[in-house]
Amino acid sequence: MRFYDLLEAVRGQPQALTIPAEWAQGRASFGGLVVALQYEAMRAKVAADRPVRSLAVTFVGPVAPDVPVSFEVDVLREGKAVSQVLGRVMQEGQVVTLVQGSFGASRESSVSVAAEPAPEMKHWDDCQELPYIQGVTPEFMRHLAMRWSIGGLPFTGNRSRDMGGWVRLRGDVKEEPVTEAHILALVDAWPPALLPHLTKPAAGSTLTWTIEFVQPLLELSTLDWCKYRVEIEHARDGYGHAAAALWNAEGQLIALSRQTVTIFA
Repeated sequence: MRFYDLLEAVRGQPQALTIPAEWAQGRASFGGLVVALQYEAMRAKVAADRPVRSLAVTFVGPVAPDVPVSFEVDVLREGKAVSQVLGRVMQEGQVVTLVQGSFGASRESSVSVAAEPAPEMKHWDDCQELPYIQGVTPEFMRHLAMRWSIGGLPFTGNRSRDMGGWVRLRGDVKEEPVTEAHILALVDAWPPALLPHLTKPAAGSTLTWTIEFVQPLLELSTLDWCKYRVEIEHARDGYGHAAAALWNAEGQLIALSRQTVTIFA
């Protein structure tokens, strides 16, 4: 089931959706997809002239694949320019993910500060791809392609603070404009930045995630490669704190991301 098909499904029936196992990440569904689906349910409750500015996500528990899940939305406040919205992903009567979103209309401002420049990277054709290998890599990777340019692959003992490269959808992709839902999947596709430090496989997951979108969104296609880099700011006691960004191929900023991750090694 394609990313596009799941977005269409949640727009039509957010209270009764099943995420197929081909989108699994271990025993859970891919977190970037779960948040993208919850975002779509939230987006439908807010005026179109108020784009999303930020999402704050807490992964309360795993979202099991092939089990019905619902995406609930409460509009907490509608101000003159900003809407505050709470989303709850529910499965078998339990909250499994919480998403708090801030949607805001543009306003005139005398302040304008350009983004820091994007990092230099080799062309995607010259970078190593982490392939989808059934039974070895997460199942959702059949739908997303990542090519490494900075740092190391998971479990290679690479001690770099930085990790990154190129990312886009892959497989039977419907070409369409990239939306915030796609960006959520592209950013969260990357493994926790602590995993390359390990020398053998171990579990790791995101505990909390905050992502901020540069509006208006750049004009991108779902077939375009985007540039991603994450930096570990601190790690100890099984928890890591990392900051990341996503750019288009020309180096224009798309989104900023922060995650608290856990590793069991």
